[in-house]
Amino acid sequence: MIEEWFIDQLRITVSGGEGGNGLPRYGGIGGKGGDVIVESRSKIENLKSILNRHPSKRVKASAGECSKRFRLLGKPGEDIVIECPVGVTVTTDDGSVLSELNNDRDRVIVALGGRGGDSCNQFMAQKGQRRTIILDLKLLADVGLIGFPNAGKSTLLKALSRASPKIASYPFTTIHPNLGIMEFKDFRKISVADLPGLIEGAHVNVGLGHKFLKHILRTKLLLFVIDINGFQYRPDVPLRTAFDTLILLNKELELYDETLVDKPALLTVSKMDSEQSDIKYHEFLEKLKKISE
Repeated sequence: MIEEWFIDQLRITVSGGEGGNGLPRYGGIGGKGGDVIVESRSKIENLKSILNRHPSKRVKASAGECSKRFRLLGKPGEDIVIECPVGVTVTTDDGSVLSELNNDRDRVIVALGGRGGDSCNQFMAQKGQRRTIILDLKLLADVGLIGFPNAGKSTLLKALSRASPKIASYPFTTIHPNLGIMEFKDFRKISVADLPGLIEGAHVNVGLGHKFLKHILRTKLLLFVIDINGFQYRPDVPLRTAFDTLILLNKELELYDETLVDKPALLTVSKMDSEQSDIKYHEFLEKLKKISE
């Protein structure tokens, strides 16, 4: 299923390798333990490849070699590299940012290997660093589809590309981003991301708004998908007209990150085959004209 295919956040435990023991009698120095490194690669699309390679969500580098009589300098342990997509923010479990990997082959050491045994530590090896990190991916796409739930974003994505998102007539059908590719005869490609529907208060994480809004940051163009019939989140919440939803969506984007309102944007109106859509569309255009005036 699509929901299982895309992973945009992953929590893993990383451990540097233990250092090797020294050899006091001969002054031998143990090898340093290997480091755990996270490196971004443009060939990787999401975090599922990491989960496939490390299903236990635990990654540990190899230990350093102990000093020996005929090999006084112990061989260091091998580093282990976790390859992730470009656009990943690496944070600790307490929210401290270790690095933002925004370019191909950016890298950060997330767990240091332990020091080998030597005269400074009584030739006793040290354990490697161990901690939990979170890999948080911001999707990279040319176009991001923005709208309230059930506005028709997934239907539009399916029509524009070969993607097969889950489509139904109830809100929050899309709970993870879907990515479609438009291919042209001259071999140009445009990537389009169907982002989960936003609701009022998304900027303060209502309805997991932060989880969805973060993907908009790396899109080049925003495509607003507005249901001509408006949107009503719950029976106890007022119905928002098509014009209301457009204003509210822009407000949520600005409150989350004011730079988003400077992105190039297009507007599309959906469900124009529904009853009285022509009348509603005329009212919608009249209100838009008043804003421009």
